[in-house]
Amino acid sequence: MKYSKTCLTAVLAGFCIGLGGMIYLSIDDKVVGSALFSIGLFVVLTMKLSLFTGKICYVIDGDKINNIINVVITWLGNFAGSLILALIIRNTRTGAGISERALALCQVKLDDSYLSLFLLGFLCNIFIFIAVDEFKKNEHITGKYVAIFLGVMGFIIAGTEHCVADMFYINVAGAYSAEMIVRLLIITAGNTIGGICSNYFVKKIQD
Repeated sequence: MKYSKTCLTAVLAGFCIGLGGMIYLSIDDKVVGSALFSIGLFVVLTMKLSLFTGKICYVIDGDKINNIINVVITWLGNFAGSLILALIIRNTRTGAGISERALALCQVKLDDSYLSLFLLGFLCNIFIFIAVDEFKKNEHITGKYVAIFLGVMGFIIAGTEHCVADMFYINVAGAYSAEMIVRLLIITAGNTIGGICSNYFVKKIQD
């Protein structure tokens, strides 16, 4: 099928971001945890997997209809991938501790305002765009990989909202509710606008 590869690579990307989230929730030091969370985006970019927050930055480039279909499939696949990992973790001896920490993060989102979640999602994808675009375009090998770490560490330490990371937290915590899904979609909207705007303005500057 036309979109079967997107579906597979999206599931794998969601799983990989979940691995980063698993490490982050297992470490008390936020700086160290954010650095090691980078393994998720590292694998996504080096293996050319489909991650919503990366793909959405370029949705206005080229065939827009096809791009939109791809990012919708990617979002759903990312959710499925994070769910698969969450189900594995919840059936291990480490699952209780990780689920408890994830639940605390989910509660922060439930206590926040819609506007705050949207704006934090917007800011998050500026960090993600920096990481992804530098990996794609930086001519220096070291620069490509430094960008991944700085982008991921930046969005986590700053306390912004990344919809795919949040999918993992929701799934591993089992924090399912209509309100939680609404908030996830608001974060997704923020990520979308942040990524598109970042790409748009960089293009304007470079033209």
